[in-house]
Amino acid sequence: MAYNYPAEKISVYLSDDGGSVLTFHALWEASLFAKHWLPFCKRYNIEPRSPAAYFSESDRHQDLCTPKEWSFIRDMYEEMTERIDTAAMSGKIPEEIKANHKGFHEWNQETTSKNHQPIVQLLIDGKNGNAVDSEGNVLPTLVYMSREKRPQYHHNFKAGAMNALIRVSSVISNSPIIMNVDCDMYSNNCNTIRDALCFFLDEEMGHKIGFVQYPQNYNNLTKNNIYGNSHQVTNQVLMGGMDSVGGPMYVGTGCFHRREILCGRRFTEDYQEDWKRGTMDKTQESIDEIEEKAKSLAACMYEHGTLWGDEIGLKYGYPAEDIITGLAIHCRGWMSVHNNPPRPAFLGVAPITLAQTLLQHKRWSDGAFSIFLSNYCPFLFGLGKIKLRHQMGYSIYGLWAPNSPPTLYYVIIPSLALLKGTSLFPEITSPWITPFMYVFCVKNMYSLYEALSCGDTLKGWWNEQRMWMVRRITSYLYGFIDTARKLLGLSKMAFAITSKVSEEDESKRYEQEIMEFGSASPEYVIIATAALLNLICLVGGLSQIITGGWTILLNVFFPQLILCGMLVVTNIPFYEAMFMRKDKGRIPFSITLASIGFATLALLIPIV
Repeated sequence: MAYNYPAEKISVYLSDDGGSVLTFHALWEASLFAKHWLPFCKRYNIEPRSPAAYFSESDRHQDLCTPKEWSFIRDMYEEMTERIDTAAMSGKIPEEIKANHKGFHEWNQETTSKNHQPIVQLLIDGKNGNAVDSEGNVLPTLVYMSREKRPQYHHNFKAGAMNALIRVSSVISNSPIIMNVDCDMYSNNCNTIRDALCFFLDEEMGHKIGFVQYPQNYNNLTKNNIYGNSHQVTNQVLMGGMDSVGGPMYVGTGCFHRREILCGRRFTEDYQEDWKRGTMDKTQESIDEIEEKAKSLAACMYEHGTLWGDEIGLKYGYPAEDIITGLAIHCRGWMSVHNNPPRPAFLGVAPITLAQTLLQHKRWSDGAFSIFLSNYCPFLFGLGKIKLRHQMGYSIYGLWAPNSPPTLYYVIIPSLALLKGTSLFPEITSPWITPFMYVFCVKNMYSLYEALSCGDTLKGWWNEQRMWMVRRITSYLYGFIDTARKLLGLSKMAFAITSKVSEEDESKRYEQEIMEFGSASPEYVIIATAALLNLICLVGGLSQIITGGWTILLNVFFPQLILCGMLVVTNIPFYEAMFMRKDKGRIPFSITLASIGFATLALLIPIV
């Protein structure tokens, strides 16, 4: 709401898929606070304009205004958050607060998150001349929406919520550009709207741009990126590189779309955007009439027998609805743009435990692989519609999951072969070792160069190499298996939400860059088993080389020795978590015991 952009042209919608009166109460409180916060931001050019982020940055902003005014705004914000927290803790809204807005009466004792009527409430009507801030300036429109949920109707997860928002917004604001941001992210740059519009308004290329995608950045990353969540190389190299072949994919958040392309419009060279749509619309309807009309568009049955979820709106049927929606837009002739400004446009919260990270990547790999094996495979769906390089760019993510079996082979078989005295590579003195050494050295040197040039540290790059291995033998393996099960009809599509809420002890260990295990997760058995197996094979292999003829055997097994040794060094945090740490974040003893058993069984695998 506080963007550096005319308030009468901004409409903010909150989609609450849980249908919670507590969320509505929080938004209502925020609408009251906005009357003081917005003029404060614009008067002193505050950045960032998320009050939670602004006040969390200690007191370094106090010199921008008088201490009295700063304290007044901060106290007002803290009082608001205290009221919201108190209501959340008690699970109910005080009756005196309910009397302040009719929207509270939408909820009753029978209302649940999975069974409730559509709810649409205009908390601030920007077209009403009386909706002004504390200085008399017009406020942006603010709308709460919770689409109808009924047990007998499939709600199509995030895609269904987005499509309901598109329809509801069409009868309230109907603006030509739609921006969507996930609930765990906030705006970090007050000029983001203006920056995005520059691409749409470009005289030469603007009419070809369907959407502008901003990268996913996080405000809670550790210095050395312990879980590999910074995505710096992806944001600066991969996504930026796709600009040259038609544009980056839609990643589900931090994106500006033309409303018409989300409604299925195909690109034509004579296309012209109607920039006056929405702002020039005048209606004699009352707020109650508008809300009732909007509710009908958020009903369960509205999409029945229509093209919504297929030709119109975000696509249904896949966990990664954002990828196929972006692909469909590109295949209709539109281009996209990746914009990565020096000051990040949006900041979010990265997972701070290993379990959260693995769950997130499992969902991503599962969704992308499902798409790759479907009719929306970039090489099939995009054939003749987008460039081959663009198809390949989309397929990188679709091939994450099938990359897991080769990686499992990579971390297990060479080490076992070393222990059993079986050579898998040419001798170190043989010219045939050259291509193996070339790939190994160049791949790692170029990967290190990319990471350092994108702002990562040397240790951060090493941590990313560890997570590269861990994700592929756990998250991507599970994604591979789940996709196969769905194709065989053994399971149904589900949408796993990554929790970003953690205990205080977990947060402290994250800040100290200590890996978090704690729970007895099946993924940890795989990680610990691979780590133990490599340690056993390295010790056994070295002992055989030392006792059996150092020079001759080292010449034969040197590549396997290097590979096994690097895996052991990479796995040091896992050995510490199994045998040295005493905190609650260590690997549980039951996992260690199971891993020892599986590692022992793995030693029985014959290598011929």
